[in-house]
Amino acid sequence: MDRLLARYRPNRPMTTPTLCPACGARNDCALADPRRVDQACWCYSVTIDPAVLQALPDALRNQACLCPRCAQVDQQLRDAERS
Repeated sequence: MDRLLARYRPNRPMTTPTLCPACGARNDCALADPRRVDQACWCYSVTIDPAVLQALPDALRNQACLCPRCAQVDQQLRDAERS
């Protein structure tokens, strides 16, 4: 959780649903990309620890999807690619 909060930039305005609200990186959300709206999003195949979401400051919740790094699911995605 501390890593997530260390990347949080409180003064950065949320400008687009394609960016992670915690770090500002592309979140790769299929639902936020009109070209990929017919594809399943990466988040459908992973389990995000509720503690990760609870660690977000209130101002960042429900603004946009987290990126895989901030959602702390990188390893789950790598494992899924190998299967």
